[in-house]
Amino acid sequence: METATIIGFTLVAVLIAFTGYAIYIAFGPPSAELSDPFEDHED
Repeated sequence: METATIIGFTLVAVLIAFTGYAIYIAFGPPSAELSDPFEDHED
């Protein structure tokens, strides 16, 4: 394989992994610890 192809696949894999991790943090079990700053500061 050419170097550019390997770099391209690596970047795509990192992007997919980061997106999956962000979705897991936002909607998975760790999301129970997140707070909504708009609800915290209602007047």
